[in-house]
Amino acid sequence: MADTVVLDLAPRLTSPWPAWSGPSGGLAALSPDRPLARAHIRGAAAGRRSAAGEWSVLTDAREWHAAPLALPVQPAAWYQLAAAGGWQAVVADTAHPIAHDVLTARCSGGPSLTRAWCDLPFAVPVLCAQATADGIQPLQQALMVLHAEGLPLQRAVVVLAATADGRPPAVVRAAATMLSARAAAVIHLPHDADIRASGLQPARIRPRTRQTARELAAAVLAAAHQSFGDPLPDAPQPAPLPTVSVPA
Repeated sequence: MADTVVLDLAPRLTSPWPAWSGPSGGLAALSPDRPLARAHIRGAAAGRRSAAGEWSVLTDAREWHAAPLALPVQPAAWYQLAAAGGWQAVVADTAHPIAHDVLTARCSGGPSLTRAWCDLPFAVPVLCAQATADGIQPLQQALMVLHAEGLPLQRAVVVLAATADGRPPAVVRAAATMLSARAAAVIHLPHDADIRASGLQPARIRPRTRQTARELAAAVLAAAHQSFGDPLPDAPQPAPLPTVSVPA
């Protein structure tokens, strides 16, 4: 649907993205203390191809023994990086516990990382859970916390990932009905044995999974249009750096 980049915000040794992405300079190639040209940012991203086209992944692709990177916490820094890279759509794979974050901020009076992500231009939260009783319970609790704090559930999309073939359990179906009244959409992601066994290999993704992925992307775009307008307005761009004259 657009020129897309995935930003991997999970710690390197807990994230599957490095194994799925292939070789690239990755986040380690982007120096935090000097200006970055668009070509440099694009060159650090790993390219992935699928039947629908090519997309990019910015992750930490170094060996396991490399020292952890000091990555920015502020969502605005990641937004600026993606905007400077020239991508039209950004999938931020966040790793922080959203309900705990929101409740901690509420009790301490400090900033909420979850709210900062939701406040970015045209942001659509995507909340994922396994389609089981144990998966649904923390999701429902998280939604209650988000609702109590006034975060934008009306444009959130919920994804319930099946752990086996067949009809979802009754508790999952009942929860999906409840969630549909609060969220912009509830998407049921079917079980895909190849992804479970081999990881994300675009050539091996089942047709049902591809169709659901298209439905998910369409639901996110529809939620953005419903909240911000159709077509979407131009997003803010980072200010250009002034030209610096270098003496000969």
